[in-house]
Amino acid sequence: MATIAVVKECLLALSDRTGSSLPAINKWIESEKKTVIKKHVMKAALKNAVEKGTLVQIKASYRLSPEARAETKAALKAEEKKTVAPKKKASTTKKAASVKTSKTSSTKKSAPKKKSEPKKKAAPKKKSAPKKKAAPKKKSAPKKKTTTKKKSSKK
Repeated sequence: MATIAVVKECLLALSDRTGSSLPAINKWIESEKKTVIKKHVMKAALKNAVEKGTLVQIKASYRLSPEARAETKAALKAEEKKTVAPKKKASTTKKAASVKTSKTSSTKKSAPKKKSEPKKKAAPKKKSAPKKKAAPKKKSAPKKKTTTKKKSSKK
């Protein structure tokens, strides 16, 4: 299931000790993979993964089980090796091509360089409004005197 694979990659990247919450997982997927997984699909995938044992649920957070963590790391390392190899070949061909072009350009006259346009100046800052003076404090009214009632005697 593709959703579980994305969640595994997310949990490996976040690697929280206490696990990652559902909003944290969704936020990572949105920022890194530029996709949104619907709530019901995500809940079903997480529930399925917990039943299989690839994920461990801690309160409202999820964590990779130790076995799943080892498998995911190995898979990611294999992917990185595959992507790194073609890049090295491409860089060697670029060097050879640049050597050829540098030899040919040295025999020919180089084209006159274009004058670079002066950089635009930053927009002037807006003047901030003058600060208001603090309002003077109002004097508090004098305290009222408390009077005691006289006890009326019964006759």
